[in-house]
Amino acid sequence: MQKFRRVFEGIAKAGQSTDLNDFYTELFITERVSEEVNKEQSVSIRLIETASRKPAKEETPIKLEDIFKPLPGQDQPSRTIMTTGVAGIGKTILTHKFTLDWAEGKANQDIHFTLPFTFRELNLLKEKEFSLVELLHHFFTQTKGIRRYDLFQVVFILDGLDECRLPLDFQNNLIWTDITKSTSVDVLLTNLIKGDLLPSARIWITTRPAAANQIPAECVGMVTEVRGFTDPQKEEYFRKRFREESLASTIISHIKTSRSLHIMCHIPPRDLVVMTPEVDALLPLLVPNESPELSSSPALVLEESLYTKRTSRLSHQEHGSMIMGVQHAS
Repeated sequence: MQKFRRVFEGIAKAGQSTDLNDFYTELFITERVSEEVNKEQSVSIRLIETASRKPAKEETPIKLEDIFKPLPGQDQPSRTIMTTGVAGIGKTILTHKFTLDWAEGKANQDIHFTLPFTFRELNLLKEKEFSLVELLHHFFTQTKGIRRYDLFQVVFILDGLDECRLPLDFQNNLIWTDITKSTSVDVLLTNLIKGDLLPSARIWITTRPAAANQIPAECVGMVTEVRGFTDPQKEEYFRKRFREESLASTIISHIKTSRSLHIMCHIPPRDLVVMTPEVDALLPLLVPNESPELSSSPALVLEESLYTKRTSRLSHQEHGSMIMGVQHAS
């Protein structure tokens, strides 16, 4: 179980993984209007600031552990959930935390199997054929010997639709209902998502907004959006990251002196240069030994560094260790 917890903050470096439970901070997740799903969000500072003005009180937050539970006014939970969000907003970390909490018995214990996949991994199987049972055995050796998944509550997590290189031909692919018969991975995925294959399963797909239209709207029961940190969540994160209370308070106060920097931090700082040694080297500037007053220059340096590093990494795909958890029904 220990290896499931280890993730990398910021730019991954050997030997610098962190326990997910040590720094994880709840993100603001809300239901998203379906017609807005395919609009790619700009990551410029100007549009981040515009997005930050959206009044959270008009939207109902969804807790991670409740992602598959009915929303107020709904009788039944949605079978297929799509979660959208810009690069670095925390979609992959959410799937890791969901799986880890389930595996540790903290949440969603009505689920018997949580099966996380990434589209990056599935791309490598583009030219191969599997049955659904064989595909599960390929990724999760613990499932060998199980052939009746309809007897269990199963959740498939499909992370990173924007990285998918499979055709996902929902219109022309054959209908496939037998989990023991082999076909292409593309046919398995489209039928799994549509509900023709293992209709009792629940599906959670994560993606950047521009790729959301690869899944037909009629195949998605609910669309959610990760908005990042609210202002209180930003402070909670920094207090977890910097255990010394006075240091955390100093950093939070200093970040608040720059409106653009404070707004930028709605994106989880694990993907910002705040979490890198370059900014760690700036910390002595933020806490001078001889004067209680803070200079404005460290904030300006930090802000410029954040902007440069953030914009230069937008084309890169999200990083994070793969968490695999399989738990048999007791």
